Amino acid sequence: MRLDGVLFFPVTPFGPDGAVDSEMLAEHVARGVAAGAGGVFAACGTGEFNALDLDDYTTAVTASVAATSGRVPVFAGAGGTLPAAKAVARAAAAQGADGLLLMPPYLVTAPADGLVRYVLEVSEASGLPVVIYQRGTARFTPAAVAELARTPNVIGFKDGLGDFDLLQRIILTVRRATDRPFTFFNGLPTAELTVPAYRGLGVSLYSSAAFAFVPEVALAFHRAVTAGDEALTRRLLTGFFMPLVELRDLVPGYAVSLVKAGVRLRGLDVGGVRPPLLDPSPEHVARLDEIITAGLGTAVP
Repeated sequence: MRLDGVLFFPVTPFGPDGAVDSEMLAEHVARGVAAGAGGVFAACGTGEFNALDLDDYTTAVTASVAATSGRVPVFAGAGGTLPAAKAVARAAAAQGADGLLLMPPYLVTAPADGLVRYVLEVSEASGLPVVIYQRGTARFTPAAVAELARTPNVIGFKDGLGDFDLLQRIILTVRRATDRPFTFFNGLPTAELTVPAYRGLGVSLYSSAAFAFVPEVALAFHRAVTAGDEALTRRLLTGFFMPLVELRDLVPGYAVSLVKAGVRLRGLDVGGVRPPLLDPSPEHVARLDEIITAGLGTAVP
């Protein structure tokens, strides 16, 4: 169940009736796996985990697992209140997911020992391998991550803070505490923009929201940065990822709704986002289309 390459975070399509469109999701996931995704992370942040009830979630995980046909690992999102996190974790296990991406607890800012208990209780509820997601209110200490890294079911740590001093101390503390396999990866929004910085800490794995709508660009970037092709890496960062980030930062929630708009622009009718997110304005969709065209022109000359 090794995670490698470009990690795919599919959107969750909604049909005209507002329900999860399982057939469209299966098509979306199947296309991503065929394009070369190294793993599928279903019903996570890009998949609007925050807006799904348990039935929605179960539908999304079931469709994603079926669409991969065992070709790559499927991790499902979990998080929020402890009872809700346990419920979705059990549902993910029942539907055949390979692991969980454990997002922050709901709203509260907790001490490190409390976060450790949260991770352990959710992990025990499902028995699935867990990747911790450090972001928002979930800020771990090096000692806390080292304690969790010695737990068999906790297999990785996704960083969404971008605090490189803290992350370096976490990495060093974990490596000193255990020699069991433990994966670190970059989970900042539009992670490609910070990939060179994370690679300086030895963290080469990253999540790619862009892969959901421009797998050609995401894969070209991954090949370039892995091969040390600094010229192509810089062209893609300058011509595609930086303009995308600048557009993303104009409106809160665009880290998700722009991705969904991009999927629609590439030919899949995945519907809009659910509140409290808003779909991009026509002007911003037009700008996104220009950015996609420019990125494809660089990635696929």
